[in-house]
Parts: sequence; C-alpha cells; structure tokens
Amino acid sequence: MTAVTDQDHTEHADQPDDAHQPNDAGQGDDAGQAESARGSGRASAGGSGQASAGASAAEASPDTSGRGRSQERAEHDGTHARGRDGRTDSGGAWDDGLIARRVDETTGGERYHASDSRSAAPAAVTPLVYDGVLRSRLEALRELVGLSRTRLDSRTLAGAGRVLDEASARRRLSGQHTVVAIAGATGSGKSQLFNALAGVTISETGVRRPTTAAPIACSWSDGAASLIERLGIPPRLRRRPLPTGDADSQLRGLVLIDLPDHDSAAVQHREHVDRILGLVDAVIWVVDPEKYADAVLHERYLRPMAAHAEVMFVVLNQIDRLPGEAAEQVLDDLRRLLDEDGIALGEYGEPGTTVLALSALTGDGVGELREALGQFVAERGAPARRISADVDIAAARLWPVYATQRRTGLSEQAREEFSDRLADAVGATAAGEAAERAWLRNANRACGTPWLRLWRWYQDRGEPTTGRLPSRTQADEEATARQRVEQAVRTVADRASAGLPAPWAQAVREAAVRGSQGLPEALDELSVRAGVPAGRPPRPGWWPVAVLSQASMTILQFLGGLWLLGQIVGVMAPNLGVPVLLMVIGIVGGPLIEWSCRMAARGPARRYGLEAERRLREAAAGCGRARVLDPVAAELLRYREVREQYGRVVGA
Repeated sequence: MTAVTDQDHTEHADQPDDAHQPNDAGQGDDAGQAESARGSGRASAGGSGQASAGASAAEASPDTSGRGRSQERAEHDGTHARGRDGRTDSGGAWDDGLIARRVDETTGGERYHASDSRSAAPAAVTPLVYDGVLRSRLEALRELVGLSRTRLDSRTLAGAGRVLDEASARRRLSGQHTVVAIAGATGSGKSQLFNALAGVTISETGVRRPTTAAPIACSWSDGAASLIERLGIPPRLRRRPLPTGDADSQLRGLVLIDLPDHDSAAVQHREHVDRILGLVDAVIWVVDPEKYADAVLHERYLRPMAAHAEVMFVVLNQIDRLPGEAAEQVLDDLRRLLDEDGIALGEYGEPGTTVLALSALTGDGVGELREALGQFVAERGAPARRISADVDIAAARLWPVYATQRRTGLSEQAREEFSDRLADAVGATAAGEAAERAWLRNANRACGTPWLRLWRWYQDRGEPTTGRLPSRTQADEEATARQRVEQAVRTVADRASAGLPAPWAQAVREAAVRGSQGLPEALDELSVRAGVPAGRPPRPGWWPVAVLSQASMTILQFLGGLWLLGQIVGVMAPNLGVPVLLMVIGIVGGPLIEWSCRMAARGPARRYGLEAERRLREAAAGCGRARVLDPVAAELLRYREVREQYGRVVGA
C-alpha cells in the first residue's frame, strides 16, 4: 500500500481510458511537480523523506512494462490533476477526495485505481431522531435556559447553550452514520490504528513528531458530507477505505477521524483536538505502555469525560512491545486508573467504556476492535447517548445554581410576622387602644353624672400646659417607624432567600429591597386613612336609656333638695324622710348608673378598638404584600419553575 500524503489532496473524477498513455507523461510530470510544490509546505519533513525515498526506489526499479515507477506515478498524478475534461473538480459531494490506492501484487508493481464516489444524485440522508426521554430533557433544558437568562450570567448558561446548539445541529444531520474520533498522545500509534481499520495507509505515520498535523476523515458509506463539514475537515482531507467486502459492510455507517496529538507542542493541534472532541459521537482513546498513566490525559480529558463512558473506547496499543504477561498487567492497571477517573467500564455486559489491548503494527487485536466498533456503529445509538451525556454534564455544572438541600420559600408564619412588624411600625396596636379609649371616653361623657363631668372639665382647664415634655418627638417616632419597616423587610428577605442558590437568593433580596422603597411613606398615608375615624364613635342602642336614667337621678337630687329647702323656709310641712330619700336615690343612683354603663361599655369599646386595629393591620399588610411579598413570591415561583425544569433535565 502507498501512503496518501497532503500532496495528493486534490479532488478527482474517473480517469479516462488513455490515462496512462505516453503522450500524457509530460503533462503528468508537470502537474505532479506543481502539486508536490504546493503540498510541500503542508507535508512534514518525515513524510517528505519517506516520499523521496520511495520515489528513488521506484526510479531505480522499473516495472514489467519497462517504465520506471516514478514515471507511472507521474502519469497518474498528471491525470489526477486534470480530472475529467482537463479540469480539477472541487465541488460536489464530500467524498470526492482521493480514494485509497490498491496494490496489485500479481503484477509486481503499483497500479492506482480511482473511482468517482459521487452518484448522479445526492444520496438521501435520514436525519437523526431522538427518543422521547432525550427530547423531553432537551426541551426542559431549553426552558431552563430561557427562564434563567434574566437571573444568571451568560457564562453560567454558556455550557447549556452549547449543548442545545450542538444537539439541534446534530439532529438535522445523518442518523445513519456514527462519527468516531481516534485520539491519543504523541507516539501512541493512533494513525497506525487508523490505517489498520481503513485497510490502507491513509494517515501519515513516522518517527517525526507530531506526525498528524490536521484531522483526516474516512467514511465507509455515502451521505456523511454534512457531518464531516460540521467538523471543519476540508475535502482534501477526506478519504474512503479500500472496498474489502465483509469488512467494508461491517463498518458501514462509520466516519472515522484521525486527530492530531492531544499533547502536541503545536497549539493549533491541541485546538483541533479539543474542538472536534466536542462534536464527534464517540472517541477511541489510543494509549501506549509508556504514557497510559499520563496525568494530562486523565485530568484534562478522561476524567472530565467520565459521563461519556458509553461512547468511549480505550485501546492499549503496541502490546507487541510487552513481553509475556506484561500486557495483561498493564491492561489491568489501565482499568484501575479508568475506574479512579470515574469511568464506568463496560464489563460483564454492562454499559460503559470498552477497554481493549492490540497492536496496530502486527494486527493482533485489531479484528476484535473492528468487530466491537462494527456492533457499536450498527446500533446507531451513539449520537443520542453522546448528547444525553452532554446534557448530564451541563446539568451537573448547573447544580450549584439550581439545587438546594432544604425546603425553600416563605412560610405562613414568616408572612404573619412580617405583617405584624409593619403593623407595629404604623402603630396599629396603639391606634386600636386609642380607639378603645375614645369609645370609653364618649360613653363616660354620655352616661356620667353631671357633677363628675363638671369636675373633670375643671381639672382639664385648670391643669397648666407648661412643664409637660413629650416622651418622644414626631421626628423620633417617624425615624423609629422607618427603622422598623426596614428591619421587617430585611428579615422577610433573609427568610425567603434562606437555602436558595446564590443567584436566586440575590434576586429575592433585590426584589424585597425594590419593594421597600417608599414603603414607610405609603404606610404613613394608610395610617391616616385607615386609622381612627374623625368624630365621635358610634353609640349603641342602650345609651339613650342610660342617659335618661342619669337625668332622672339628677332630677331626683334636685327635687329632694328643693323639698328640703321648702321645709327649711317654712313653705312646706316638715317631712325629712321623703326628700332625703329622693336625694339619696339621686346621689347614689347617678354613680351607680355611670359605673354600670362603664362596665357595659367595655365590650363594645374593646370591639371598636380591635376593629380599628384590624383595619390598620390589614391596610399595612396589604401594602407590604403588594410592595414586598408579591415580588418576593414571584421570584420564588420563578425559582420553583426552573427547579421543576431542572428536575426534568436530570431525569428526577
């Protein structure tokens, strides 16, 4: 077999019947030299050395027809450069690149057979279909991201957004193909394994490091053009394997990608690896006996990709270098390291990573890998499993901003305490007590004795207005009320945000602070409107009877006094018993009626005060609910919604 290097990466069509005629040799030499000159900048030093050595050997040994091998290659390259009708075809399907070259052993020379892999009409591509569970998880993740955009920063949601974008892009592409990347460290032999699976030397191998400078794609069937274009692999780096019958059908649907070294000294190579590993459906990690425990491999790639265990193969290559049972010992140690990385191993029929040992150089174990890979591709479940694992990783990264280990929200007790604090701030209790005292004072005025009311009026009038210092000025009361309101808002915000993830707790506190702005002023207005009504309190129906009884007692006192006075002046006949009795009844009956009315007025006065307190409490609670509790509840409701969506994402 002949290695296909970057010089050969032009596209071609079927060769005409006279492709190897002598009259085309000169043009073939010119085209081949021009193509070699353009490709020399891309070809590595080692590859060029091998090509030069091969060319020298070919020129030194002519084939059976009398022409040198270099002349035959020049004729082929010249025909290849011209293509059909003398033009280089750069359009069409993805797989118009070089077809793998076949060695004809029977003639003792190399005969290159190129065939046009394009059909007259493009092959119908069946898009990928996700199952119901994965579709539900993706929809939930999309809802989750949409609900969280105003609460979480873009960096936090970037990973989930990329998963949604890649899932949507992969769903529109072929579901009949599985894209598998071969990744490994420098010198692990991944390109050798790539060539062994393809059955022909496609990817350049050699001792020069790094050997693979750009990813190369090889597809076993048509219809994978869009998949490879998504990886950013140009047509000049796309290949087809040798048609080998059963082996070719076994891997039908496979798109194999040979990646550069993940530990390459060239930054561009590592960028290629990281980018393509995020797009392929599965990965074959190739390790060798020297670097299988490399910390870079395990910490940078394997451990973070532990969730992708079902779409990973780990291959221990170069076992031909290990004597005796050393291969089994290294393989067991590799399994131990993978287990420490959290990678589930697919042993005993369980789903997980397949771990194999082989030698790409000797072919030992390659057939087992080919069989496992063929079964893996035939299942056509790798793309969905890869997307599902990506969703798992995105959900795990979002765990700190959505999940909580305790019950969250505002309890009824917290709401009541907030309302009580606002009621205290507006003086609802004091207002109720004032209303009660006003009712009792009105009752005393209506039902009290005239003498007692006159005495109280005299005391109020004679009491000096100076010398009384109010215990608290109005400004102090307003400052205290504002402090109480602010303290109430802080308390309810802390209780509402307790246990929430940091972004949502911050959103709850900000909602509470926004609602508290202007709350003290609004409560002051409410206290004026909903406080004790102006004027006298309402009178119950028994007050007129009490007033009439009190007036009767006063009249009896006057009658008894006048009677006694008449007896003293001699106008009336002496009789002390009746006037004295009338005066005693009036003097004792008046206070007794007043005391009875006071006892009877306690209940209505208490109810009147409680009603005034209730109105003020309800007004304060309504204001606090509209300004603080409702915005806080809206944030909590949004968090519950995203928590439910997050539960759907994680499958809980």
